[in-house]
Amino acid sequence: MKRLLALSSYLLCLMLTPITAKAFQIDGDHGGQLKARTITSFNHPWAMTFLPNGRLLVTTKPGRMWLVQQDGARFQVAGVPPVLDGGQGGLGDVVPHPDFANNGLIYLSYVDEGDQPGTRQAVVIRARLDLTETPKLTRHEEIWRQFPAYPGRGHFSHRLAFGPAGGAHAGKVFITSGDRQELDPAQDMAQALGKIIRLNDDGTVPADNPYQDDGALARSFWTIGHRNALGIAFDAKGQLWAHEMGPRHGDELNLIEPGRNYGWPLVSEGNHYSGVKIPNHDTRPDLTAPKAAWVPSIAPSGLVIWADGLFPEWQGQALIGGLVSRALIRVSLDNGNAQEMERYSWGERVREVEQGPDGAVWVLEDGRRGRLLHLSPL
Repeated sequence: MKRLLALSSYLLCLMLTPITAKAFQIDGDHGGQLKARTITSFNHPWAMTFLPNGRLLVTTKPGRMWLVQQDGARFQVAGVPPVLDGGQGGLGDVVPHPDFANNGLIYLSYVDEGDQPGTRQAVVIRARLDLTETPKLTRHEEIWRQFPAYPGRGHFSHRLAFGPAGGAHAGKVFITSGDRQELDPAQDMAQALGKIIRLNDDGTVPADNPYQDDGALARSFWTIGHRNALGIAFDAKGQLWAHEMGPRHGDELNLIEPGRNYGWPLVSEGNHYSGVKIPNHDTRPDLTAPKAAWVPSIAPSGLVIWADGLFPEWQGQALIGGLVSRALIRVSLDNGNAQEMERYSWGERVREVEQGPDGAVWVLEDGRRGRLLHLSPL
C-alpha cells in the first residue's frame, strides 16, 4: 500500500491536470480590451517558450521545468540541473535551438555556485530534450559561464535569444549578463558583467564580434554598459531590442547595436536608491541613450515583438511584462523609435510574455501561484 501511495504521489508530481477557470476581462488605459483565460499555474514561474509542436516549456525559479499542453496539462521535465535559488537566482530562461525539429536541442540558463565559496554566477547549457516517453534532458553541455562570480543574489539577467533564420545572426545565441549589483564591472572589459554576449550555438566566439582587440573575454561581448536586462528579442527587420531595469526609476528599452556602450553606471535616467543622482544620458552623447525610458519604474520583465496573429494592428510592436507596474505594456517601434501605446492591468505582476502559435498573447504572472494566461481579443 505504501509503495502504491508513493507511486501515485510521484505520478501526480510528474503530471498535473489543467485548471478550470472562468474567463475575465482586462482593460487597457486607452480603451483596449482583452479576454483572459487561465490555463494553469506554477510556483514562481520565470520563463516560457513554444516548441514547434505547439507545446510550451515553462521554467520555475526553484528549479523545475514543465512541458505544457495548450489545454494546461503538464509534465515535469526530468534531468534539469540543480540550481541555486534565492534572491533573483534559480532556473532562468529557456529557448529551443532554431533547428530543434531535427536536433532536439534546448538552451537553458540558471544560477550556479561560483569557484569561490559563497559566490554565484549564471550559466547557460544546451541539452537534448527527449520527448519520446517521460520528457527529460540528456547530453548536457555548458556553453557559457558568467565571469567573474560574485557574492550576492541579484542582477544575473541571463535572458536568451537566437538570431533570426536567414539573417546575419542566424545560429547565434545572445545572452544578457547583468552587473550583479556591482555597477563598475559593466564598463570593465575584463568582466563579462553588464554586457550582452554573442556566441555561436556551440558556445564558441564568432570572429565578427566587435571587441576583438580588448582581450580574450571581451571577444564574446556584443554591447556593454547594461544593468539588469530581463528581456531581449528580435523584430521582423532583424533588429535586436532589449530592456533593462534602471536603479531607482529610469527603466530602459534599447535598440541593441554592436559595439555600443549603453552607459551604465556612468549615466541613467534614474538615480541610486540612496538618493544620489546619476547624470542623464544627454550629458554624455558618446554613450547610447535608450529609445524609451520609464519614470516612475515599470520593472520590465519579458519581451516579445509582435508578428500579426490575433492582433494584426500590433504588428511590429513590443509587448513588455511589468512587475512593479503590474501590467502588460504595449510599445510602438517605428523607425528605431519607441513610444508606450497602452497598459493592460489586472493587478498582478507580469513575469513573462510570448506570442503563441495560435496568435494569442501568453503571459506568466510572477509569484507563488503565478498563472499562465491566454489573452485574446474581447
